[in-house]
Amino acid sequence: MRRLIAAASVLLCLAVPAMAQQLDLSSGGPIDITSRDGIEWRQAERQVIARGDARAIRNNVTVTADRLTAWYRKKGGNAAAEAPATGAGLAAADTSTEGSEVYRLQADGNVHIYTQTDQAQGDRATYDLDQAVLVMTGRNLKLTTPNNTITARDDLEYWPQKHMAVARGDAVVTTNDAKRVSADTLVAYTTDNPQPRAAQAAAKPTDDPIAASGKLQRVEAFGHVSIRTPTDTVTGDRGVYVLETGMARLAGNVQITRGQNQLNGAEANVNMKTGIATLVARNAGRVHGLVVPNDDSSKSFGLDPVGGGKAGTPAQAKP
Repeated sequence: MRRLIAAASVLLCLAVPAMAQQLDLSSGGPIDITSRDGIEWRQAERQVIARGDARAIRNNVTVTADRLTAWYRKKGGNAAAEAPATGAGLAAADTSTEGSEVYRLQADGNVHIYTQTDQAQGDRATYDLDQAVLVMTGRNLKLTTPNNTITARDDLEYWPQKHMAVARGDAVVTTNDAKRVSADTLVAYTTDNPQPRAAQAAAKPTDDPIAASGKLQRVEAFGHVSIRTPTDTVTGDRGVYVLETGMARLAGNVQITRGQNQLNGAEANVNMKTGIATLVARNAGRVHGLVVPNDDSSKSFGLDPVGGGKAGTPAQAKP
């Protein structure tokens, strides 16, 4: 059965304790859904569809899109609860979702999900509340926090309770101090939410909303990895970047490029704070370098091309 609700708003309830959130819709109080062009209630499919400037709000998380679709079910999950209402029970079922829970929310068209500090955007977003995972697809995929921005071409997953984001396809993470890591796939880990347990129990937001969003802790990169510093570009097959120490380590077909100069080897350490990149020989192997004598940047590689510096000598790219 399909029925158009006259009032363009509906409240879908979930009896789950509230806690501090990033872009987390899986816990909290009711989900308040509103729209400009009306809300359609499909009772047989157990769907609520909002069209035109659609908006869903739960605690401090807001989702806006051209269209929002929410799937709900009776709490408990038994066959009687899941069976569509008929006869006298139909009227009550049509006017209230009390005792139900939303387990999936899908946003289509100009999707924007945001809190005080964090935001995500894309063409389509699906939030699985059972798994607590947000999957975004389409163009211009972006996840932004106070300190970092993650973009992707193919899809962007966000697991707030696992403090993890996965970006696929021309994935890039950029810090607010201009550090940049790109790869085919990036897995970013953030710190746990520092909100005190007492505040969580009282469902009170932390006094520091930026701290509540979590800080980027580590980035793992796979496939066509590239790290840029103000002076160097370092590439490899895979890598890991730890933000607290500022150190990145790349492995597999590593190349350090500065100006016209290049160093090649199996592994490299990059200090993102100082801009120093060091090529590492592995298993008693050798590193190789191409140094251009008339390029001023060649001096910073620690080689003296005029005085007989030799390619293949382990070298450090100094700032």
